[in-house]
Amino acid sequence: MTVELRGSVQRADGGMRVASLTGIRAVAALLVVATHAAYTTGKYTHGYAGLVYSRLEIGVPIFFVLSGFLLFRPWVRAVVTGGPSPSLRRYAWHRVRRIMPAYVVTVLGAFALYHFHEAGPNPGHTWIGLLRNLTLTQLYTDNYDYGYLHQGLTQMWSLAVEVSFYVVLPALSYFLLVSVGRRVWRPGLLLTSIAVLGLVSPAWLVLVHNFDVLPNGARLWLPTYLLWFLAGMVLTVLQELGVRCNGYVVLPIAVVSFFIAATPIAGEPTTSPTGLMEAIIKTVFYAVIAALLLAPAALGDHGWYTRFLASRPMVWLGEISYEIFLLHVVVLALLMGAVLHWPLFTGSTAGLYLATVAVTIPLAVLLRRLTHRRSQS
Repeated sequence: MTVELRGSVQRADGGMRVASLTGIRAVAALLVVATHAAYTTGKYTHGYAGLVYSRLEIGVPIFFVLSGFLLFRPWVRAVVTGGPSPSLRRYAWHRVRRIMPAYVVTVLGAFALYHFHEAGPNPGHTWIGLLRNLTLTQLYTDNYDYGYLHQGLTQMWSLAVEVSFYVVLPALSYFLLVSVGRRVWRPGLLLTSIAVLGLVSPAWLVLVHNFDVLPNGARLWLPTYLLWFLAGMVLTVLQELGVRCNGYVVLPIAVVSFFIAATPIAGEPTTSPTGLMEAIIKTVFYAVIAALLLAPAALGDHGWYTRFLASRPMVWLGEISYEIFLLHVVVLALLMGAVLHWPLFTGSTAGLYLATVAVTIPLAVLLRRLTHRRSQS
């Protein structure tokens, strides 16, 4: 049972879901669909425009920053109020219940579809590939691209990173709030500790770029992207401090930063730039951009931007954003090959994008109804 309040949704369990934070999920999901449509139609090679298309992957950092912000809050609130720490059993169950049912259905469906859909070499379409994808362990190998990468599930690397963050968050929270903070509300010390943890990402990038001691999939492991989650955790602390954020100020900065990141300074149009400095710059820029895009909704702004995010269409799309993320690559691939009959790296990006969104949304609604329980968080 839910009761709509001003700009938020009050759940029956007493938790609060801010409507604009749900709406920004829709933005993130639609950006991810757009960048994949651009890649599939061959636009990544079109100079600066191609880099802009590739940087629409900023949807993934938005999801990561949002997770850091939302999931760190219960631990922070427990310290601020002097209440008990969140139940690890309840936390783990909610994460599994939210992520796995729709994900398992999607993976099984993708493997079944690609059994009949000829799509060229598909190294992940094996029994061991199925097991790896079902358990979100496909990244932890030395031959990810040629061993466990399924063509209908290429976006799931980011979900594997997300789940690894879920696993380590309780330990991170204990370290930051108990081991360092002695379970006393010390926001300055907490922000400093988070900043120090942020050095893990560039240090990890130095390691994987300069030393051949880890599997080649290590560039996609959590330490590379920890900075993005930490940016969301910083927003949690700022929220508790009563900091406010004006969308008219931060959104132009975010947009300018995005177009700077779309230059070669952040590397070629790939998920993981080959150059060390480009990889570090990209990681930092994405953390800043995603945090700025989220900040108005997280920090209590009530301007046009948060009102737009809190609008009914955006909230509705945000509620099915996870399912859109899960399904869109399979839908895009089948539309491209079986319906539109466009060879790979040809065709209209806008046309493929609109067709993918149009087909994916009703499927996402169906998947959510089949796998989602209204009482879950």
